[in-house]
Formats: sequence, C-alpha cells, structure tokens
Amino acid sequence: MSCEMSQNAGKKCGLVADVGGTNVRFALVDLDAPGPLAVHSAQHFATRDYAGMAEAANTYLKQHAPSVALKSACFAVAGPVSDGKISFTNSAWAFSEKELGEKLGGTRVRLINDFEATAYAIPHLGKSDVTVIGPNVSGADGQQKTFCVLGPGTGLGMAGLVRDGARDVALVTEGGHAGFAPGNALEVAVLEFLRKRYDHVSRERLLSGAGLRNLYDAMCEIDGVDNVDPKPEDITAEAMRNAQSFCARVFGAFCAILGSAAGDAALTMGARGGVYLAGGILPDAVDFLQKSAFRARFTAKGRFHDYLAAIPTFLIVHPYAALLGAASRLADTD
Repeated sequence: MSCEMSQNAGKKCGLVADVGGTNVRFALVDLDAPGPLAVHSAQHFATRDYAGMAEAANTYLKQHAPSVALKSACFAVAGPVSDGKISFTNSAWAFSEKELGEKLGGTRVRLINDFEATAYAIPHLGKSDVTVIGPNVSGADGQQKTFCVLGPGTGLGMAGLVRDGARDVALVTEGGHAGFAPGNALEVAVLEFLRKRYDHVSRERLLSGAGLRNLYDAMCEIDGVDNVDPKPEDITAEAMRNAQSFCARVFGAFCAILGSAAGDAALTMGARGGVYLAGGILPDAVDFLQKSAFRARFTAKGRFHDYLAAIPTFLIVHPYAALLGAASRLADTD
C-alpha cells in the first residue's frame, strides 16, 4: 500500500533518500504496512539540477505524494555526519537536520552515513537481494552476530552491524581511508607508483572508480603498456568483454585487492556473520568477481585462513539497499 493511499487511513508515511555528490535517490515508506519492510516510488535526481537538498526533496514529494503530510524522514549521506550536519566534498550541497526539517514543513529529519544505512539494510535483505561470492558457508551461529559491509563506488565505504537479538547497532567507520597493504610483488610496485602521487595511499586510492583508474595507470607503467586514458567504466566494460585483455588483468587485480581489504575488515570487526559487498562498480561484474582471486585473497591471512573460510561473502544486488536501511531507522524510531 502506498503512502498516498495510507494517508486517508491515518497511517504513517516517511521519506528516505540516498544522497551522493552526483545523484540523490528518494523513496517513500509506509511505516504501518504489514509484512517485510519496503520502499516505494523510488526516483533519482541529479544534484547539479537543484540548489540544495530541500529543493530536490520537495520536487520529489510534489510528484509522488502531493497530499501526504510526512511524519519523518531519514537521509543516508555520502560522508561523515557531525552534529546533525553534512557538507559534501564533491558537491556544493551542505545541510542540517534542523534546516531540512523546517523546509519540509516541520518534518522530523535524521541524517546517517550512507554505508551506515546499507549496514542497517542487511537484516531486511532476502535471498534474491544478494549473490553469494565463493562457497556458500553459513557463518557464525548464535544470537549475537557481527557483519561488515564495504563497497567501491565513487569512494570506498565501510561499515559494520552488530545484532544481539534485541536490537541492531551500526558501526560507522571511515575504513576506506585506512592504508593500502600490498599482497604481492605487483601490488608493491603499484604502491610505489602511487606514493609519487599521494602522501597517503589509502585503500580508496585503488578501490573506487578513481582508484580503478589509478590501478590502470600504475600497471601501464609497470608493464610498459600504452595508456589510452580510459574512463573507469571503460576499463570495466573492456574487462567484461575480453577476458584476455589488459583491462581484464587490471580489473582482476582490483578484485584481488578488494578481497584482501574485505578479509582485513572481517578480521578487524570480527564480522563472522558475513561480509557484504555494495557500491556501484560490482553489480555489473558478478561473473568476473566470482572467477577472480577475490575469495582466495579474502582467506589468505596465514594462521587465520580457517577463521575467514567460515565467513560467507555476498554481493548486494538490491537496487535500493541504502534506502531500505534508512527506512529501517524510521520504522525503529516511530
């Protein structure tokens, strides 16, 4: 049942958003609807087309819920939230919970990190919302479980989730900015190349759209290959098209480095319930990821190989996981 339909019955309606530097996605949530948590009427807007968050949100609401009085809103934002405020590094948008609430007619607004939202989505994902990467192991048993989610996209997001049977608590991190640790001779050479570009070579310098291009540039120099100045999406597309191409070698190295980073995150968080991959790069590369060194590098942690071998790894294929996680915050607080 949509929020528009629910309004006449006096039910609760919420607004959720997934806000990045380039695009913002909105959806509605019927907070009284029975059954699994779901979002409705999802739509995305380009941030460059709007002066700010409130203008974009009100445009969406006029199109999809013109007669609905919102009860609450939760916006998942790509960056750290401080004192209820967010200022983006890759767009001119900056706003606060208080400011947005006033511009949305007195609606109660909550801001959370986008990967915090994705972590909160984990309990609400069904079997069709994820793809198992590697062996289908069961993970830790027991009432208390810890999960990790990380994802390469515009940047490298990372968060955790602790479930104790009574409530869920997200671990909000900036783990994508932890230092890159090479796992073989090629990656040592890549690190040396990138140290000439950056004072600090973080995981995000390789595991992101821009990072994929960094990796391509480094491997061109290391292998003596002509650099044709591709966009990150061109590298991925060529890797998917031709498994024998140089781009496939680059993307294979990307998947291997991601596997190592995911294994490190699982060890750091004790994420024995499972590790979930998200972000915009991987959903179009499922078969490649499955055949890559991702899982081998995930477990390649010496004495802790068996510990990691028992942890399942998944790729989230639900198109609106961050919106679903934001919706769960509304459902839990209203």
